[in-house]
Order: sequence, then structure tokens, then C-alpha cells
Amino acid sequence: MKHWMTGLAATLIALPVWAAELGDDGLHKTDWMRDTFKDLRDDLAEANDEGKRLVLFFEQRGCIYCTQMHEEVFPDPTISNYIEENYFVVQLNLHGDIEVTDLDGESLSEKEMARKWRVMFTPTIMFLPEEVPEDTSAAEAAVAVMPGAFGKGTTLDMFTWVNEKRYLLDNGEDFQRYHARMIQERDNGKTD
Repeated sequence: MKHWMTGLAATLIALPVWAAELGDDGLHKTDWMRDTFKDLRDDLAEANDEGKRLVLFFEQRGCIYCTQMHEEVFPDPTISNYIEENYFVVQLNLHGDIEVTDLDGESLSEKEMARKWRVMFTPTIMFLPEEVPEDTSAAEAAVAVMPGAFGKGTTLDMFTWVNEKRYLLDNGEDFQRYHARMIQERDNGKTD
């Protein structure tokens, strides 16, 4: 019995770590990402109709930081459920050729849109408000941008901070102060 248990343990250790599903474009896919025509005006309207916030995820094939987020952060049920319940997520490819129509009406390929919005690395997560003036691009309208890979606490705090519209509060608590307060409230010995 002891040898059987040792063998089972060795087999389980040798199994690969959970891997996020990759699409044909080489980008990670989740159940809460939307497959849209990438007309952001329509996506914003649909997000509003569902009572959700529009968020844009820029990723690229082979991005180790995107993989880190999809394997270590997004699988956490607290985070994935929060995103699914509160956000309308549109994924964009930093080097992609699919046409995207910006909120200002300009249509460009994903890679040209990334240049227009000055997105330079992945992942970059752009959070949008519910209402955007017609002549305003998504980058100009964004209420927050999360550039890069972060831990579970930072990620959940950013999604919560935006969803609760804490960026509108005039209480001196910007995101960094909010995040610091959340770290202390969690008091789990971690700095994230």
C-alpha cells in the first residue's frame, strides 16, 4: 500500500500544471471573454444592457505574463466569478489583424488600435466607463488601465475599485491607497 501511495504521489507531481485553454490565435481563452464583432460602441451598449462594465484585455501569443495571469490569477473562483458577474470582457490581440471600431468611430486593425492607444506590452487591461462622448477614443475614456501581470489581491482590488466607481470619490483614496487598505484588511501576511 505504501508503494502504491508513493507511486500515486510521484505521478501527480509529474502531471503538468493546469494550463489555460489557448485559441487558434495563440491567446488564452476564458468562459467570461466575449466573442464580439469588436465594434466597441456596440460592446459598450451591450455591456450597459447587461448591467456590466466594458473592459478590454490586450494580450499576445507567447506572452509569459498573460500565461501567468491565466494560470495563477484568473482561475481563482473569487476573481473569475467577480469578473464574470460584473464585466463584459473583450480580448484584443496586440499583433492582431481583426478590425476594431473604436468608441470614436475609427476602424483599425487590433495592432493599429494598440498603437493608437499606446498599448506597448501585455497584458494590458483597460477599464471603460458606462458613458463615453462620441468623439472620444477608448484610451481617452478609460477610467483605469492595469498594465502588466499582478497577483490575485491586486487584480481583485483593481476590478473591485473600478466596479464600485471608487475613482469618482473625492476622498483622497486613489487606487494605491485603496489597495494598501485592502491588504491590511485581508491581513493574511501577504503584500498583495
